[in-house]
Amino acid sequence: MSAASAVRAAPPIDTLGRPMRDLRISVTDRCNFRCTYCMPAEVYGERYRFLPRAELLRFEEIARVTRVLTGFGVRKVRVTGGEPLVRPDLPDLIAMLAEIESIDDLTLTTNGYLLAEHAQALAEAGLGRVTISLDSLDPEVFGAMNGRGHRPERVLEGIEAACAAGLGPVKINAVIERGVNDHTAIDLARRFKGTGHIVRFIEFMDVGNLNHWEQTRVVPSAELIARIDAELPIEPIAPNYAGEVAERWRYRDGEGEIGFISSVSQPFCGGCTRIRLSPEGSLYTCLFGSSGADLRGPLRDGASDDDLAALLHDVWTLRADRYSELRSQLLAHGSRRKVEMYQIGG
Repeated sequence: MSAASAVRAAPPIDTLGRPMRDLRISVTDRCNFRCTYCMPAEVYGERYRFLPRAELLRFEEIARVTRVLTGFGVRKVRVTGGEPLVRPDLPDLIAMLAEIESIDDLTLTTNGYLLAEHAQALAEAGLGRVTISLDSLDPEVFGAMNGRGHRPERVLEGIEAACAAGLGPVKINAVIERGVNDHTAIDLARRFKGTGHIVRFIEFMDVGNLNHWEQTRVVPSAELIARIDAELPIEPIAPNYAGEVAERWRYRDGEGEIGFISSVSQPFCGGCTRIRLSPEGSLYTCLFGSSGADLRGPLRDGASDDDLAALLHDVWTLRADRYSELRSQLLAHGSRRKVEMYQIGG
């Protein structure tokens, strides 16, 4: 047995005892939205230079890395961006990933704007389900937050197309900012109550370096839970699995569930099992990471699967990330450069 094969026989654990279970694959740094908390339009304008196609990992390279990582215990794979649906021929990648037998959950995160025209092809390629970003149903609020003036109707069409194609249960993510869209959160919960879709409210996070994050703009999940419970009574329920990111709640009348992702007020670093692959082939071990390990170079220089396995093993076993638990200390010591969210997904 080779050294790398022996490594894969005993899945790696990081320095804090966390296994590797989830892979997030960003297939592009481009997006058709300019969300204020991710790619603000004043920075990512018409002259901004995105990655040339030649610098993106090819689908075959992505599938190869994924296959090696499943040898370390990865069972959940999520395709993200940027906006993944602007990457041409995305169903081809989905089909390649769907052929990897050890993947139990193959999902896609999208802003939903192009989903209606792609949902069926994605389902036929083997995609299991989708998560769709929708920060508000209010046209003015939503248009301001997406930075392009897009209305929510087209995203709603995407949600229905996903449901019709069997890409469910559909999860709907809403980033909540105080004074921006928090007053529309209950309307979002009410709209999807009883539909089978699961709305998840996400605390505004200091991802990247350009979204003007301030603690005062965070609506803690506990506060939002109280607001929703006052109008649409809810109660907590058990997680689906250990380390689940979203805290689950259900409506007391049995009309479905909602979730809350509380990275700021209730950090969950201790249970984080995620590893992230950027469009150009850098591997990150934290959403708030400052640098990644290069995989594109080894991939294109002829590295074997055993070579890749050894590299990936070293990246994970050296992992010590727990940014959200240390946020206040790190911010108190000055700025810290972080990778932008559109480069490695949410």
